Amino acid sequence: MLKTVKEAGLQALETRATPWKISSEDWFTNAEKLRTLASKVFQTNNNNIALIPSASYGLAVAAKNFKLKAGKEIIVLAQQYPSNYYVWENLASQQHLKIVIVQKERGKTLTESVLGKINSSTGIIALPNCHWINGTYIDLQKISDASRSSGSYLVLDLSQSLGALQIDMDKIQPDFAVSVGYKWLMGPYGLGYMYVSKKWQDIGEPLEYSWLTKKGSENFADLTTYVTGYRDGARKFDMGEFPQFNLLPMSIAALQQIDNWDIGFIQTELKKLTDKIIYFKKDLGVFDETELGVGHISSIPLNDLNLNKLKDRLQTNKVVISFRGTSIRVSPHLYNDIEDIDKLLSCLQD
Repeated sequence: MLKTVKEAGLQALETRATPWKISSEDWFTNAEKLRTLASKVFQTNNNNIALIPSASYGLAVAAKNFKLKAGKEIIVLAQQYPSNYYVWENLASQQHLKIVIVQKERGKTLTESVLGKINSSTGIIALPNCHWINGTYIDLQKISDASRSSGSYLVLDLSQSLGALQIDMDKIQPDFAVSVGYKWLMGPYGLGYMYVSKKWQDIGEPLEYSWLTKKGSENFADLTTYVTGYRDGARKFDMGEFPQFNLLPMSIAALQQIDNWDIGFIQTELKKLTDKIIYFKKDLGVFDETELGVGHISSIPLNDLNLNKLKDRLQTNKVVISFRGTSIRVSPHLYNDIEDIDKLLSCLQD
């Protein structure tokens, strides 16, 4: 957690402890400030951003609005993050759809492997920008073009990349795209973001029906004059209690820092660290030239390593990394440097 985010959270608690000082405008001001900051990360208009509590919430919004013919297919990755699988498993059961799980094919990139599965039977393509286990990159522009050609819906879970890898929503134009607000966006747990295309802003249904998302909700004195219309754009999909007096200031501080750093700079700096992992894998002869990884996540296959001994060695050297499937996942940030990577690799070389 950034120091500025922690400080913003402490100040938010002080503010929340004196609720008589909170005006009716304060219920919306910070939300709009955060929406604008998030729109810069997504590279889209702030009207296209909704505030949500989790990625799974946003994916449930998407699933609620999709009505497909029985037999249509939903494309996901092998070992895709669970939140972007379970929702489609449930929809497949409800609407008699088929889940198509894409493995990276030998000699092909993961993007090429996905493109090979998109056809006239495809109903939904649900993907990340990179694989959460090993950082394998997916070219979402190519996927988007194929999605439009096949007439399928495109839903993105960007939780493993947004904030560290640049993306242009206005070019890719998925139906929905979600991200948690922590991880690479460095905000608090419990507040995330959802991009909603103009089409679904007009015809889509929200997951819940909060009074805060309705037109005129700013007028507290007239709330029982019930209305059918919603606030503009993707705001109709905002979660209930989106003012989040404790969390919004923390998220604002986080996105302000990311904006100051610049996402392109973040990716470039982190790639300097993960490139060293690639050189290490090449020396071991375990690097796949078709892997095409991102700069902020890399992986090292465990192969025949003694896992217990390795974990002890890492703990002794105060190296903290993640074990995912049959790999070690390395996901550094700007608080890391080459010496940290060297310390990890020395543990493995021993």
